[in-house]
Amino acid sequence: MDYTNKADDYFNHERPEMLAFLPETCKRALDVGCGEGTFALQIKNMLGAEVWGIELMPEPGEEAKKRLDKVFIGPCENFVNDLPDTYFDVIYCNDVLEHLVDPYTFLGHLKSKLTENGVIISSIPNIRYHDAFKKIILQKKFEYEGHGIFDKTHMRFFTKSSIANMYGNLGFKIISHKGINRTRSLKPYLYNIPFFFTAMDMFYLQFATVAKKGK
Repeated sequence: MDYTNKADDYFNHERPEMLAFLPETCKRALDVGCGEGTFALQIKNMLGAEVWGIELMPEPGEEAKKRLDKVFIGPCENFVNDLPDTYFDVIYCNDVLEHLVDPYTFLGHLKSKLTENGVIISSIPNIRYHDAFKKIILQKKFEYEGHGIFDKTHMRFFTKSSIANMYGNLGFKIISHKGINRTRSLKPYLYNIPFFFTAMDMFYLQFATVAKKGK
C-alpha cells in the first residue's frame, strides 16, 4: 500500500478532538499509527505518561522514536506479540482500523493488552458522511481518492452502527460512541428529509469510540 504521496501534515496531526477522550488517569498509552509522534507526545506532556507507538512508514517512525518511549516500525499486526499483556491504560487507533485488511482480528488482539480498566479509543471515517452519500447515491460514483472517506489506502468502510457492532461482537463494552468533525454544510438537513430526519449521522466525518473489555 502506497503512503508516500500523502499530504505533508498526514503524519503529524495533533487531533485535539481525540485528546478530549483521554482519561486523566492514564499512565501508559499506545498510539497505533503514531506517525511522527505528534499526537502521542501530547499525551506524554499532558500526563507524564509512558507512551509507545506503532508506525508503518519508516521516516515518520524514526521521528516518533525521538519523542516517544518505544516505537515499532512496520505493519501494526506484526507487533501484537511484542506488546505486553495487561499493560496499557489507553490504546489509540486514530484513523487506523480502516486501513487494515482484518481490523477485527487486530482489535480483538488488543483487548489482552489493556489493563483491567483500560480503554481503546478509535476514530473511524463514516461512509454515510453527506459528501460520500452524495457521490454514491446521487452521483452514482465510488471512486478512490488521495485522502478522505474514499482514500485509496482504505481497505474497509464503516458506519456508526457497524463500528458499534464490531466492538460489541468482539466482546467490548462501549463507553462512548459519538460523531466528530461535524460538517458546516446544510446539505445533510436536505438529505434527511426523505428519511424523516433519522439519518443525522450524515453530519459527521468520523465516529470516535471509547470501549473497554466487557464483563
